[in-house]
Amino acid sequence: MKKLFFTVVIGLGFLLQSNAQQISKNAIGIRLGDGDGFGTEISYQRGLGDNNRLEIDLGYEDGDGFDGFKATGIYQWLWNIEGGFNWYAGAGGGLGSISIDDDFRRRAGFDDDSEFFLLAAGQVGIEYNFDFPLLISLDVRPEFYFGDFRDGNDLDVALGMRYRF
Repeated sequence: MKKLFFTVVIGLGFLLQSNAQQISKNAIGIRLGDGDGFGTEISYQRGLGDNNRLEIDLGYEDGDGFDGFKATGIYQWLWNIEGGFNWYAGAGGGLGSISIDDDFRRRAGFDDDSEFFLLAAGQVGIEYNFDFPLLISLDVRPEFYFGDFRDGNDLDVALGMRYRF
């Protein structure tokens, strides 16, 4: 049993070391998504090591009868597929605020309202690093909201374009 454990630990260490790559220290751009609101976000990524980073996104939406903002932070792990292709997964959370007008179609007969909400999120995606400083990504982010009006879950699929520096 000890030999099997030792072999598995050595194998995992080799796998993680062989997949380690240098990622950009910084990347900034936009994340164009479609969830239940907050479709476009300003996105910033900060490299924390050879294969992990922090992504911070800030979104604002002015919809039909409501407007709001959302800030999300996701800690991500990256694995190289081949060449400039990577895949990544992460988890994090965020917070936001939403203001709802009394004529909002899903709340007929109510007064103006606003609320603060919290969220938990996961993320998985694929990205390509070009030879010049451009990063393009496609990801899926399930979000779980904790609030009064904004309660439940949402699935956000997004295309990201970022300048690496």
